[in-house]
Amino acid sequence: MTKFNLDAAHSSIDFSVKHMMVSKVKGSFTNFTAELEGNAEDLHGATISFEIDVKSINTNNEDRDNHLRSADFFDTESFPSIKFVATDIKKTDDGEYDVTGDMTIKDVTKPVTFEVEYGGKGTNPWGQEVVAFSADTKLNRKEFGLVWNQALETGGVLVGEDIKISVELELNPAQ
Repeated sequence: MTKFNLDAAHSSIDFSVKHMMVSKVKGSFTNFTAELEGNAEDLHGATISFEIDVKSINTNNEDRDNHLRSADFFDTESFPSIKFVATDIKKTDDGEYDVTGDMTIKDVTKPVTFEVEYGGKGTNPWGQEVVAFSADTKLNRKEFGLVWNQALETGGVLVGEDIKISVELELNPAQ
């Protein structure tokens, strides 16, 4: 089994959520780690995990980011990271997988399934092999204790419940 290291400069974890029930707010986490040990071209039997530094949340609005770090949402002082550890990997098509694992946000751990696509492999300009993956999921934030909201005068709420998460990973075999 090959162990792969994250190329953070070419990887991202992004999310989006409905705002006022009509538009979307997008953001990202700028500091995270990811580990893969296995065959990149066949994830069956691989070990996969990632950990996000929640304080690194960035929605391009400092006031909103600080509110998301507060006890109203992530409470980063008490719960500084989000963790995911794969527990089951099912091949769904050529280079496509359902990767299910335990996602921990705050003090709540629940199963989450990512739809993962193997992007392929190549050689970077320095002669090092790289592999890439894209992964997407949707989760209900309230199931993880992220329940803050505000009712709108026109009906509805300020923040949607469903969060779409998109992960782009570029990895290098460990030397």
